[in-house]
Amino acid sequence: MTGTAQYEQSEIGQVKDEFTASGTAQCPRCRVAMTRREIGGGSFGLGYARRREWLICPSCHRSAIFDVRRGTRN
Repeated sequence: MTGTAQYEQSEIGQVKDEFTASGTAQCPRCRVAMTRREIGGGSFGLGYARRREWLICPSCHRSAIFDVRRGTRN
């Protein structure tokens, strides 16, 4: 494994765009399908709930966590 242990911001944007468009994403470095993990929790007492996605590459083990737009105001 070469390079940095984290994705660059441009790579996270690429993963997010691909996931938002198709529901799946490939690792921008390995070109392997990323695994989706659930993020628990919620908006305990808040008036909104964030929808976050956590995608992990099974090959290089890098991950990307990002908010998914809800189609309302954000």
